[in-house]
Amino acid sequence: MTRTKAVNPIERVSAYTPEAADFKLKDNAGRLELDENFAAQSFWKDVFIRYFRKASAVIGLLLIVFITFLAIVGPGMNEYTYSGQELSQKNFAPRIKALEKLGIFDGSEKMSTTTGTKTVNYYIEKGLDDVEYWFGSDNFGRDIWTRTWSGARVSLIIAVAAAVIDMVIGMSYGLISGYFGGKVDMVMQRILEIANGIPRLVIVTLLLLVLQPGMITIIFALMLTEWVGMSRIARAEMLKLKEQEFVLASRTLGAGSFFIIFREVLPNIIGPIITQVMFSIPTAIFTEAFLSFVGLGIPVPQCSLGSLISEGFNSFTTHPYQIIPPIVVMALLMLSFNLVADGLREALDPKMKEA
Repeated sequence: MTRTKAVNPIERVSAYTPEAADFKLKDNAGRLELDENFAAQSFWKDVFIRYFRKASAVIGLLLIVFITFLAIVGPGMNEYTYSGQELSQKNFAPRIKALEKLGIFDGSEKMSTTTGTKTVNYYIEKGLDDVEYWFGSDNFGRDIWTRTWSGARVSLIIAVAAAVIDMVIGMSYGLISGYFGGKVDMVMQRILEIANGIPRLVIVTLLLLVLQPGMITIIFALMLTEWVGMSRIARAEMLKLKEQEFVLASRTLGAGSFFIIFREVLPNIIGPIITQVMFSIPTAIFTEAFLSFVGLGIPVPQCSLGSLISEGFNSFTTHPYQIIPPIVVMALLMLSFNLVADGLREALDPKMKEA
């Protein structure tokens, strides 16, 4: 009986010489469908694209740009000043010569009297054919167009300055409190609760009564009361991120506490911070308008949207056109900033990427 010699499998494989025909690249292009454009773009470019896909956010941004532009150049578009008085031309209705032929803004207004309603036109009665007030004039003969945009400028400066200062104070306070934790966090949070427990209106009112009323005083008053919300958001974000691997790595490499707080953690929470700032601006605008409305705001002859609304309210029953411009501008400003903040919140939040 003849015994067959066993062939070693390793020898069999080594004896085989592969050829090029034995290999074929697999075409996965149709299956992977990788979006190379999306993969290559940066985070901020993605935020930019997603923000401008939201129509309401774009409309809000355009309104803010438009109102800011008029607040800058509007007071210089005619020969009037925000404090100039002409008592012989007081309570003139809005007049725009280019629209007179259409029957609107022709300087006439309806007035209620004891015998009924009558239409008056002071421009014609006083023979002032070359005079026009685009928004009308107030009880002292001051141009409401110029005063409205001057007031919008003051309100925007106060609101933006107060929001930025509150961001710096509240953000720093919350980040430090959340990072150190323990007794430091406990003491800082008790201080925050005490500050939040005092009614803001009481603080602002007492401060404005002690200090001289003005733009700086209002900004300082808002600074003392509006930082609490920002502090809580910053602290919550810090508690969520301070145990992450990149923070532990920085601490292991010897980085200091404040370096980690402001160079490592802060860039990662800039989205919620920006959103909160945009939401706090309309709140500051409303607070300033309320203070000016009750007589604790900008002193005369300066004006803000709140002081203009207060002046227009006194003559609302006789000359309602005087209160409409500042109310409309303030309402559009608050609505626009809220729309922009809502759009930024969705654009900056990766969890809402597919929303």
